[in-house]
Amino acid sequence: MEVSLTKQYPLAVQADQAWAVLRDLKAVASCMPGAELTEQVDERSYKGTVKVKVGPASALFGGLVEVLEVDEVNKRMSLRGKGADKGGSSASMDLVATIEATPDGKSQLLGDAKVIVNGKFAQFGGRMMVQVSDVILAQFVENFRASAANVSTDSELAAASLDGAVATPAAPTAPARQTELNGLAILWSLIKGWFKGLLGGGSNKP
Repeated sequence: MEVSLTKQYPLAVQADQAWAVLRDLKAVASCMPGAELTEQVDERSYKGTVKVKVGPASALFGGLVEVLEVDEVNKRMSLRGKGADKGGSSASMDLVATIEATPDGKSQLLGDAKVIVNGKFAQFGGRMMVQVSDVILAQFVENFRASAANVSTDSELAAASLDGAVATPAAPTAPARQTELNGLAILWSLIKGWFKGLLGGGSNKP
């Protein structure tokens, strides 16, 4: 089953601050609850895991993330990720994420993704997969905002340069505010979608 997603999230930081996080795959991974990069395969490929916990139970997914493109000028990164669990379920995603400056001097995170799922995840259907994705992305963006807010601004870098310090962006060090993928929130999203369809509240929109 294939699901296409297009998302836009406002950020309360300058575009350069947000890009400093997005261009760093390790920083991006730290923003995804439950995700961890475990091994660097080559210059642009990493092995990693995602842990999902629901109450006392947990599941571990292993996979590979590949950086397809890093466009410094347009502040855009393209990624491809593939993963599977021991039960035979698998998923892959092609993602294009862009940081765009906004008229108020801040920025926004734009994302276009194509997700393909097989196995037990495919039984949820397209609508529920979109709901699940919304829950996961909400957790990710909250952590991304916290990390980007911790990156030095242009004015701070300029002041440091005048003081004789090396004017380079600080690495994102803000700890993720959510460190586990919230399986309960995902489950609740599925339940709400199921009841909505049961009561006739759904439509034919994806």
